[in-house]
Amino acid sequence: MAFAPHQSDAAAVATIRTLAADVVGKANSGHPGAPMGMAPVAHVLYSRFINANPKNSKWLNRDRFVLSNGCALQYILLHLAGYKLSLDDLKAFRQVDSLTPGHPEAGHTDGIEVTTGPLGQGFGNGVGLAIAQAHLGALYNKPGFDLIDNYTYVFCGDGCLMEGVASEAASLAGHLQLGNLIVIYDDNHISIDGDTAVAFTENVEQRFLSYNWQVLHVDDGDSDLGAIHNAIAEARQEKNKPTIIRLKTTIGFGSKQQGTHGVHGSPLKADDIQALKTKFGFPADEKFHVPKETYDAYAEIGKRGAALEAKWNDLLAAYKDKYPKEHAELTRRISGQLPEGWEKTLPVYKPADAAQASRKLSEIVLTAVTPALPELVGGSADLTGSNLTKVKGTTDFQPPSTKLGSYAGTYIRYGVREHGMGAIANGLSAYGGIIPFVATFLNFVSYAAGAVRLSALSKHQVIWVATHDSIGLGEDGPTHQPIETAIHLRAIPNLDFWRPADGNETSAAYYVALTSKETPSVLSLSRQNLPNLEGSTIERAARGGYVVHEEESEDLTIVSSGSEVSIAVEAAGKLKAEGIKTRVVSLPCWSVFDKQDEQYRLSVLRSGAPILSLEALSTAGWQKYSHEQFGLPAWGASGPYQKIYEKFGITGSNIAVVGKKVVDFYKKKGGEITSPLVKAI
Repeated sequence: MAFAPHQSDAAAVATIRTLAADVVGKANSGHPGAPMGMAPVAHVLYSRFINANPKNSKWLNRDRFVLSNGCALQYILLHLAGYKLSLDDLKAFRQVDSLTPGHPEAGHTDGIEVTTGPLGQGFGNGVGLAIAQAHLGALYNKPGFDLIDNYTYVFCGDGCLMEGVASEAASLAGHLQLGNLIVIYDDNHISIDGDTAVAFTENVEQRFLSYNWQVLHVDDGDSDLGAIHNAIAEARQEKNKPTIIRLKTTIGFGSKQQGTHGVHGSPLKADDIQALKTKFGFPADEKFHVPKETYDAYAEIGKRGAALEAKWNDLLAAYKDKYPKEHAELTRRISGQLPEGWEKTLPVYKPADAAQASRKLSEIVLTAVTPALPELVGGSADLTGSNLTKVKGTTDFQPPSTKLGSYAGTYIRYGVREHGMGAIANGLSAYGGIIPFVATFLNFVSYAAGAVRLSALSKHQVIWVATHDSIGLGEDGPTHQPIETAIHLRAIPNLDFWRPADGNETSAAYYVALTSKETPSVLSLSRQNLPNLEGSTIERAARGGYVVHEEESEDLTIVSSGSEVSIAVEAAGKLKAEGIKTRVVSLPCWSVFDKQDEQYRLSVLRSGAPILSLEALSTAGWQKYSHEQFGLPAWGASGPYQKIYEKFGITGSNIAVVGKKVVDFYKKKGGEITSPLVKAI
């Protein structure tokens, strides 16, 4: 496709630049430089290449656009193209409750695919979006029916490419030969600290060549629309490699501060904005000016997108006639509905069943549900044999040329790339039709904390299989023992952190994770064997907390999670032998328990007797549920796990001693004992 200049091109580029100045100027906050510099490539991409329908931002086969170096640029493009974003919304940039927050947020603004802002995350999301297209296309496309063949376009800057998360994702994308991924790198040599020469002097093109990417470049990104067009067109022709286009631009092009870090993160002064508009032939004193020819040009983009979707809908209808089974499955997956009766595949356990590590119980769940849930796509960060995440008979997601698998495969080998893995999983979730799971040791979920946080903020249904979850992992010692990780994850809004105590609780964790469409989950799983508990059921555990062992007129309640619940039960038995009646509560997921009604929560953690918490992790946070806390005072230790538990006093015998002391203390103290939950309500 040869470049054909349009009469409206110059005005459209100038419109994007001046709107960027006005949007940031009115907010008195933001980043005007990048959108002013990238205005030409943004206009060429949207006017010549992007296949999307602004009237239906969720059309399945739309091209995905990710602004990894998140700024006002995407809002301007969405407004011009006719998405549900008005000029008044642009004027409300960075204001409370507006549709234009400081950085793009998925689910908040029409047309935004993923939440960006923290640099490099959008790059990783783009890789996930590209993997999703390749996978679904391999599964459902048939001869004459290319239902899923969209591209993913990512804009990124120097900051994104400095971040390690982008490097991890780029390395994997090159291995996977994702020819549907096109990244445009805004090479303006400016970051907040000034010229990138102070910290970033690597040869980016050579780096990406080593990653097995196609590397193209445009030396005049400020004005050479033809060269920009031709580079994107060439990128689209490469089917066996992702492409990065190094685009040399001038940050803040047209302003008095162009080419400096002064225009990176601060609004332009009023006189600079006026001079900018005069330079481009716009009314100097008119704010938020959009020429009619620009609106008209972008209306044509919308018409093109609507026509493409209409043609696609006809293709989908014909596909239904010829491939009814595949059509039914694809449309079900895209709707987000799980297959009827899938939950009946979840394993159910009795107390007499053999004790097993919850990581093994997780493997049993995955083995049971995978045949019923083709949308479950996942993998591990080079710990498959430890995380136990690969179901027998499943195929790896690999480029066909490697003969290691195929794009139809559902198991992704992420390599040792936890942060990239998390960002990619967010992209998989954002695409639709896929429920991604990822796996590593719980301690190394910390490596991916930025991506996990954005999962929760963006409402991405990502499931983390996090094994080796406490000092119970044993010999690897404090470097691997996640003492503080649980409270970090429990503190993240809209994230369910599960620490199941047995087989039924593990099944319950998966049930809630798979049915929570807008909430990510972390399943914290043990290396050591756990006995199946008397009184545990999937239904009870799915409430986040329940009474495992009941006693009336109790003297003490012990509340615990995961591998320590069975220790609490043992302690309760020893205390009962001494005449101390002890209830035991399992609290596998705080956030799910907190959503239960007040009456239920107070029936589980009731008033009348002291409550002691027990967990082989930091005690932080347990104060909400207990009067006294027992756990790890600092770091763990290296050695056989039984010896480590003994070292820190987390045994049935010692907890019985501690429990007796708690009972004695509160009896001497006297007075009414109220549940800590009463204070929290």
